[in-house]
Amino acid sequence: MKKLAITVLVLLIIAAGVVFYVWNGMKPVASSNTPIEFTIESGMSTSQIADLLEEKGLIKNALLFKVYLKLEDEGSRFMAGMYEAKPGITYDQLITKLNKGEVKPGEMIRFTIPEGYTVLQIAETISKESGLDAKEIVKQADQSSGWEGTLIQEIPKDAKLRHHLEGYLFPATYELPKDSTPQEIIQAMLSEMEKRLNEIPGWEELLKQRGMTVHELLTVASLVEREVVVDEERALVAGVIYNRIEQGMKLEIDATVQYLLDKPKERLLYKDLEVDSPYNTYRNKGLPPGPISSPSLASIEAALKPEESDYFFYVTKKDGTQEHLFAKTYKEHQKNIEKSNKMAQ
Repeated sequence: MKKLAITVLVLLIIAAGVVFYVWNGMKPVASSNTPIEFTIESGMSTSQIADLLEEKGLIKNALLFKVYLKLEDEGSRFMAGMYEAKPGITYDQLITKLNKGEVKPGEMIRFTIPEGYTVLQIAETISKESGLDAKEIVKQADQSSGWEGTLIQEIPKDAKLRHHLEGYLFPATYELPKDSTPQEIIQAMLSEMEKRLNEIPGWEELLKQRGMTVHELLTVASLVEREVVVDEERALVAGVIYNRIEQGMKLEIDATVQYLLDKPKERLLYKDLEVDSPYNTYRNKGLPPGPISSPSLASIEAALKPEESDYFFYVTKKDGTQEHLFAKTYKEHQKNIEKSNKMAQ
């Protein structure tokens, strides 16, 4: 009985010690009026961010902060940028600051790349917000070497690509130092794509099951991105693309032709469909040489997990909904085209 009492006492002391360790470790560090600067690089993991905050003296224990983020389902929305915070800040205040991108004023450039933008559109957007030369940004996006990460290795060396990194620059809002070079900006976007891909559970295994390369995946995802507006249709359109490829049919996707034009047209003409290019899916079977835009995570997931169907055709409804009518046969497709045209009247 005496031994049991001693054992219980020891366990209580240990438990109390653990509770005190956690409680003390999660308390803010000693307050100070002197702000501390720290930079969250694009592509940094929550684990790396926690280590950085401990190193800078803004939190006591990186491990406890990581556990807290996990329990609160936080960390995935942290934005890159140069920040400053005063010692004494709480976990929740730090999380709010990083989620909102409350960077140090006047030290950063901020730009947003919408989903489905091409390299040319990306360059124009960055140039407008940063003052950098758009042509230099495009030049960097055409470089095949000098980049960090494994994703760049997935791009075929001999492909007839219009822009080498087309489709590999993740569309998102970026906060980067004002003195960032075009190369540093492109690297940040390339790293972000790699980071976001790794957020999809088991994506590499799904890719393996489909017998596809990463390059093919991003190419299909970019087609879905440019063809679909309604989220619920992404996986279905991806399935149609795979169905047509399996049957040896040409994809005949307007977006691949629009990609080749200096300025997109509201309506393509028959002569546009005859443009001589490996990207023209009206003239060539299979996928184009590479992506035609920067796809969203939703389109990438749709390309990984397409919805199975017997559909081989789709046409946009002309009723303002931006939805599609799907068909199994060409005859049904023709009827859908007539139905769509009547919607516009």
